[in-house]
Amino acid sequence: MKHIAIIGAGTMGNGIAHTFAQNGFKVQLIDVNEGALKKGLQTIATNLDRMVAKEKITEQQKTDTLNNITPFTSIKDGVDHADLVVEAATENLELKLKIFKELDLACADNAILATNTSSISITQIAAVTSKPEHVIGMHFMNPVPIMKLVEIIRGYNTSDEVTNTIMELSKTLGKVPVEVNDYPGFVANRILMPMLNESIETLYNGVAGVHEIDTVMKLGMAHPMGPLQLADFIGLDICLSILEVMYDGFKNPKYAPCPLLVNMVNAGKLGVKSGEGFYDYSESRKAEKVASQFLK
Repeated sequence: MKHIAIIGAGTMGNGIAHTFAQNGFKVQLIDVNEGALKKGLQTIATNLDRMVAKEKITEQQKTDTLNNITPFTSIKDGVDHADLVVEAATENLELKLKIFKELDLACADNAILATNTSSISITQIAAVTSKPEHVIGMHFMNPVPIMKLVEIIRGYNTSDEVTNTIMELSKTLGKVPVEVNDYPGFVANRILMPMLNESIETLYNGVAGVHEIDTVMKLGMAHPMGPLQLADFIGLDICLSILEVMYDGFKNPKYAPCPLLVNMVNAGKLGVKSGEGFYDYSESRKAEKVASQFLK
């Protein structure tokens, strides 16, 4: 594999593009929104500058990485000659189905089609293509250039050959691939999201405050960040979307989103990206100041 197309230049998409490009792959970064595309490329450049400053890479490696990335605003043009396409668009089922229908027509017959979805069924996505055996999940963790894990999710029809190819490819990126089967939430979010949801329930029920809940989990369970801080970092809208997929998939009330989470998303309090969630990020992106509504 030499040519990798990435669809979506947002947080996950530009991180995936950065990672492939830094490892010598030719990357076609696609976003229909030209502004988002420019912002994604700038984010990659900024992150590479940070790596140079920390002496993790050289200036030449930075230059080579950026030269390996070609931007496109058209999916049809961007996936031309791609051996692998990784879709990293918004976590929305209808959008992903639309993209994969388009990919099925635009890509070469032997291309592997991967999705970075964190919860949506690989089997359902693959079903809109003519070659479901070529469709697989590659769930990278954020921030992609740093985090080692990649969940490799096989759909109902994903072939052994495609699975083995993607497992080996992930290793060439310096990642640790873990193969899982296609059930709502896969492994990472099936375990993580109920914990985050329960943390929000604990706050909602008045058991303890934001800072107190996070402190218990950081100091008592050795978590690098508290669950409410992590929810803010992921995005409360993303957390809600994943919980809704799991609740719909399992029909089990233990996955039902906390009413507080639903209200916060409806109010536009999405965490770091909106400037406020459980913490106030108006002055710093660090979770240092609890949002005013949660102050006693």
